[in-house]
Amino acid sequence: MAEKIKLEQSETRRRSLLKWAGVSSIVFLAGCQSIVPRGAEPPPPPTAAPTPAPVTAGIPTDQTHHRIALLVPLSGNNAGVGQSLANATTMALLDTKAENIRMTSYDTAKGVTAAAQQAIRDGNKLIIGPLLSDNVVATANIARPAGVPILSFSNDAGAAGNNVFLLGHIPSQSIERVIDYSKSKGMTRFAALVPNGVYGQRASSTLLRKVRDVGGTVVSVQTYNRDANSVEAATRKLAQNGDFQAVLIADNGDMAIKAAPYIRKNASSSAQILGTDLWNTSSKLAGSATMRGAWFASVSDGLYRQYADKYRARYGTAPFRLSSLGYDSVLLTVKVAQNWKVGTPFPINQLTDKGGFIGLDGVFRFMPNGISERALEVQEVRAGSFGVVDPAPKGF
Repeated sequence: MAEKIKLEQSETRRRSLLKWAGVSSIVFLAGCQSIVPRGAEPPPPPTAAPTPAPVTAGIPTDQTHHRIALLVPLSGNNAGVGQSLANATTMALLDTKAENIRMTSYDTAKGVTAAAQQAIRDGNKLIIGPLLSDNVVATANIARPAGVPILSFSNDAGAAGNNVFLLGHIPSQSIERVIDYSKSKGMTRFAALVPNGVYGQRASSTLLRKVRDVGGTVVSVQTYNRDANSVEAATRKLAQNGDFQAVLIADNGDMAIKAAPYIRKNASSSAQILGTDLWNTSSKLAGSATMRGAWFASVSDGLYRQYADKYRARYGTAPFRLSSLGYDSVLLTVKVAQNWKVGTPFPINQLTDKGGFIGLDGVFRFMPNGISERALEVQEVRAGSFGVVDPAPKGF
């Protein structure tokens, strides 16, 4: 375990926590009436930022800090993303100068059950993490009886609810957003390629429901295994039930790059290609000529790019895209901590504020079922870059 504590500074003790957003170099967290300025210049690299205090033997007991547990994999196959999430939470604690929060990291790779049990024994009132959906279920079985809520990085909607809140981006929301935009451009006949498996089943269900809701028609939905022969065979079947104006590739950017040429060759030379927020993490997509003009919905990258610059300056490497969730989890906690008495249970009711919150990934809020709803923008694949064709709303 490694414990992150924001060191006391005499100047900041005279400042009200309500003004922490003014000193944060990236973003502030607030209700939906707050606005994050776009186009701001990236902040200069930090010169002499303090670092969290090292872990000492045992967990200190005090009456001045909120105890928060961070459950992430710090060893094993997922150590890279876990460490990136941990680094992001450290940055957020430093940027917000949150003196009343004590965060302790627990390595889920060494056993998520043991990590969760130790977190509860140490007196933590909130758990941030874990990363994997199976780990969320295991953690909830321990945290729920103790009355400790969970802010998980998972995007598995099946793990949400009953004091478990998901920070992860829900794929169905990006599908709904891009269908709405396509309909606004006059498209009513849709087709889709979806991978075999749970993700593909959920994507197909979302497409069918959303197209029906907007008054359109789903001409064809074809499934495939993730290999070239299967993808090509699926594209040949796409147009068997008639022409379509748009086709959704419900998969990551690499699979979209493989599928697009087959769509053009076997199914449609002109249909609009649509994608999900999985495309936002593809480093190859913007370099593919076949994908030019394709649309996908995702969170905005404006504030994330500023954060990534600062992260690289501090840690000497690029952050995982998912690490923004770690930063935002701390921003949310700091916001709630303004009206949270130390030693009392975490005020869960504040998480479902209909006005929502603002973070690196834009405006978001938690619905009563524990799933996060996010304001998404529609991006277009261009030559070497992505361009915004429909900005994300400023609030709900």
